[in-house]
Amino acid sequence: MTVRDELHLYLRDAREVLVWKLDGLDEYDVRRPLTPTGTNLLGLVRHVGSSHLRYFGAVFGRPVDPALSWLHGDGGPSSDMWVRPDESRADVVDACRAAWSFADQAIEELPFDAPGVVPWWGPEPVTLHRVLVHATAETQRHAGHADVLRESVDGSAGLLAAFDNLQVRADDRSAHVEQVEAAARLAAGR
Repeated sequence: MTVRDELHLYLRDAREVLVWKLDGLDEYDVRRPLTPTGTNLLGLVRHVGSSHLRYFGAVFGRPVDPALSWLHGDGGPSSDMWVRPDESRADVVDACRAAWSFADQAIEELPFDAPGVVPWWGPEPVTLHRVLVHATAETQRHAGHADVLRESVDGSAGLLAAFDNLQVRADDRSAHVEQVEAAARLAAGR
């Protein structure tokens, strides 16, 4: 497996985690702000789709389908981090999958050293390799956000639907949390 293939695999996996974290939740829970900054599950999906369009489109001079321009939001601050009530979950996920497919084409077709410019980073040229590393790291970071947000909604935790990768079984979690809390209190002298 090449470095490109390995990075691409990790990028694809993180995207799927983001979408999976929506499963089984109602419209309110996928959209509601779960942090003081308004971060929400469906907004994370939209943001990653939007950023893929920028990083694998504009950065390399590749035109983006105008039908996907709505992923960027209404233009206000953090407008790609939330979803209006008239936008369906299915439409957001479908558009993000189209954006991810667009990014996949760039990753597969452009040379690994293809030059581009990320205007919001400055005038220095970048390569597809660097952008792929960055996009993979950012998408994995947002998948981690989604892990924590989803757990705060309904206790669902883990890496994949069929593999939770957690060290503590669900029926032992209360005892584990109590142990961690007791350690924290002792360390703080409480």
